[in-house]
Amino acid sequence: MYLRYFGLQEKPFNITPNPRFVFLSRQHREVFAHLLYGLQSRCGFIEITGEVGAGKTTMLRTLFEQLVNQDFRLALIFNPSLSAEELLAAICREFGLDAAVTDRRDLLDRLNLFLLAENKAGRTVVLVIDEAQNLTAPVLEQIRLLSNLETETDKLIQIVLVGQPELGELLAQPNLRQLSQRIAVRYHLRPMDRRDTGAYVLHRLRIAGALQPEALVSPAALRAIYRASGGLPRLVNVLTDRALLAAYSADRRQVSANDLRLAVRELERPKARNRRYRSLLSAAVTVILLVGGLYAAYLNRAPVNAAPPVASTVAVVPDVASSLIPTSQRLSQFRNGLSGIDEQSSFTMAMQTLTAVCNAEGDAFPVSPQALEHNSSKYSWRWLVYTGDPAALLAFDAPFLLELRLPAVSGHRYLAVISTVANGFQVVPDPVGQGLSADELKALYSGRAWLPWQNYLNLSSVSVAGQSHADVRDVQSLLQQAGLYQGSSSGIYDDATIAAVTRFQAQVGIVQDGRVGPLTLMLLYRQSDQFHPPRLGVAQVGGRP
Repeated sequence: MYLRYFGLQEKPFNITPNPRFVFLSRQHREVFAHLLYGLQSRCGFIEITGEVGAGKTTMLRTLFEQLVNQDFRLALIFNPSLSAEELLAAICREFGLDAAVTDRRDLLDRLNLFLLAENKAGRTVVLVIDEAQNLTAPVLEQIRLLSNLETETDKLIQIVLVGQPELGELLAQPNLRQLSQRIAVRYHLRPMDRRDTGAYVLHRLRIAGALQPEALVSPAALRAIYRASGGLPRLVNVLTDRALLAAYSADRRQVSANDLRLAVRELERPKARNRRYRSLLSAAVTVILLVGGLYAAYLNRAPVNAAPPVASTVAVVPDVASSLIPTSQRLSQFRNGLSGIDEQSSFTMAMQTLTAVCNAEGDAFPVSPQALEHNSSKYSWRWLVYTGDPAALLAFDAPFLLELRLPAVSGHRYLAVISTVANGFQVVPDPVGQGLSADELKALYSGRAWLPWQNYLNLSSVSVAGQSHADVRDVQSLLQQAGLYQGSSSGIYDDATIAAVTRFQAQVGIVQDGRVGPLTLMLLYRQSDQFHPPRLGVAQVGGRP
C-alpha cells in the first residue's frame, strides 16, 4: 500500500470515525457550542441535522469524549428502527438498567427512578438518538413523553435528536407539533468551506505521521478535493484516499489535481450510469408508445356517443398511479401489509423466491431464521451478513434477503429483493404489489441483510502482506479480469496486489482495508466473466433471463 511510500504510519482517510483524527471546522465548532449550551442549560430537546457524510457521528463521538466525567451519564441509540417498547428497553440497557421486562409502564418506572437518583447526585443524563429521521410517529411520541420526566426546576433527561435533513421535515408534521415546540436548540450542520476542507486534509495527514503534509498534496489538488466533495468529510476521505493511491501507482510523491480527477472517474459507478440511461430509455419508449397509441385511437376514433376504448392504456395506469402516491403513504401501506404476515411465513416466501432466482436446489437454503443465524455453513450456498450502507448494498447488483423490524410489531419480517423493475425493485413478499423504490428500501432497512453467494474457487480469506499461497494467485487472476492488476500471478500478496484490492474496494463502495474477505471475494467473482452469479439487473427465476 501507499503508507510506507508517503512516510505515513497509518491510513489517514478511513471512513470509520476515529477520535484521534477529529478536526473541528468552523461549522463543527458551532454545532458543538450549540450542543454544550443546550446540555448545560438543561433545555430538554436538541435537534441536529446535516447531510449524509457531514460528520454528525464523528461530532457525537467527540461530544461523548468531552462529557465522559462524573457530571454526565450518556446513552447513544444508533439504529432507532424500533417500536416504542423496544426503544424504551434499549434506553434502559444503555443506562445499565435491567430491561428484562416488556411492559412499558414498568420500563418507564425504572427509568424515572434512575433519573431521579442521577439528578439527586448532581449528574446530567443525556440520551442521543442518531439517524433519528427513521423514527416513526408513535416512537417520537414516546420520546416526547420522556421529556415529561422532570422535577419542579429541571428536566430529568436531555434528549438530542440527530439525523439527516428529513428529520426536520418529519418534525414539521402537524401531528408532531407538540414535540417540535419543545425543541429549544436547533442546528443544521453544513459542509466545510474550501479553507476548512484543505486544513482537514492536511490535519489528517499530519496525524497519520506525515512530517510535511503540505508537500504530499498540491494546492491545486486541495481545491479539486473541495470541488469534488462539496466539503463533506466522508467524501473528502474517500476521494483523497483514492488520489493517494493514484499518485502511488504513478510513482509520484505529491498528489496532483489530475490524480483527484482520476479518483473521481474511478469512483463513479458505470453500472449505475447505465441503469439511469436504461431507465430514461424505458421512459422514452413508454412515452412514444403512449403517444402512438393515442394517435392511433384518434385516427380510429369511435362515434361521439360511444364509450372510449381503454384497453390500450390499462397497462400504464398502475405505474402512473403508484408514482403519485407519497413515499410515506406507500411505506405505511407496505409496512401494514407486511405486518399481517408472520415472521416464519415471510422468511419462507422470501427463501423460496431466492431459491428460484439463484437456480438452487430446494435444500440449498435455510428453512428458518434460526437456521440462517446458526447453521448456515451446512448449506451449499454461503450466507454473508451485511450491516453497512444500504446504498452500497443496492449497488452490488446481487439479490439479497432483507431483515426488517416493523414499528410496534414483535419479531422480524423478511424480504427477498430479487430484480430491478421500472420504478425500483421487485420484492417478495409484496403485500402492496407495486415493488419498492431505492429510497423506500433504504427507509425500511433495519441495519442487516443477507447475501447468498458461492465460493466458486473455494478460496480462503487473504489479509497478510507478504503471504504466499495458491489462493493469492487466484485473487490476482480475478483482479486482472477486473482490469485492476497488471502484475504477474506470483501468488504473493505484495504491495501491488494490496493496492489493487484497495482500488477495487473503493470502486464497489466497501471498506478499503486491503483485505480479501468474504464480501470482497463475492464481489470479485461478480466482476469475472468466468462465473455467472444471479443479478438484480434482470430477473432470473429458474435460471431463465
